[in-house]
Amino acid sequence: MKRFFRPLIPATLLAVVLAANVQAKSPPTGVVNFGRFTPPAAHGEFVEVNINSNLIAMAIRLGKDSEPELADLLRGLEGIHVNVIGLDDTNRSDVLARVQTIRADLDARGWSRVVTVQQKDQDIGVYIRTRGDESVMGVAVTVISENKQAVLINVVGDIKLEKLAAIGERFNIEPLKKIGFVATKKS
Repeated sequence: MKRFFRPLIPATLLAVVLAANVQAKSPPTGVVNFGRFTPPAAHGEFVEVNINSNLIAMAIRLGKDSEPELADLLRGLEGIHVNVIGLDDTNRSDVLARVQTIRADLDARGWSRVVTVQQKDQDIGVYIRTRGDESVMGVAVTVISENKQAVLINVVGDIKLEKLAAIGERFNIEPLKKIGFVATKKS
C-alpha cells in the first residue's frame, strides 16, 4: 500500500504548484460589470460596445502618426465598455432598478462619486476609482435621459483625469467633459 501512495505525493505537489501558477487573472480594479440588459420591445435603441486592450493597442499603433493626440489619449487605457439602452414600458423599471443597484454597488466598493446631476430630464452619476492622488484606475458613468434612454460607460486603465476630460471633449461625451471641471477644481 505504501508503494501505491509514494508516487502520488510528488504528483499531488506538482498539481498544487501548477494550479497556483495558473490562477485566473482577476479583472482590473476599475472594471464595472454592468451585466446584461433587456432591449426595448419593437426594435428600440440598444447599443453595446466593448473595446479591449488589444483593440486599443491596435488603435494607438495605427493612429500614432496620423492622430498622435488621440493615440496619446488612448495610451494607458485597458478597456472601454458602453451600453445604450432605449427605455420603454417593457424594460424601463428593470433598467432603472439596475442602474440604481450599480450606483449603490459603486458606493459600497469605495468608488468616489465626482459628478451628480439630477434635473427634470436627466440623472447623471460619474464615479472614479483612483490609485492614490495621481491616476484613475476606472471611471463609471451612469445616465438616465428623459426616462427614455439609459447610458452606462466604463473606462478602465491607468490614466490622468485631464486625459479623461480630453477624451470627453474629443468624442463629445458630456459626462467625461465634466471630469475635467472636477480635475481643475481639485488642483
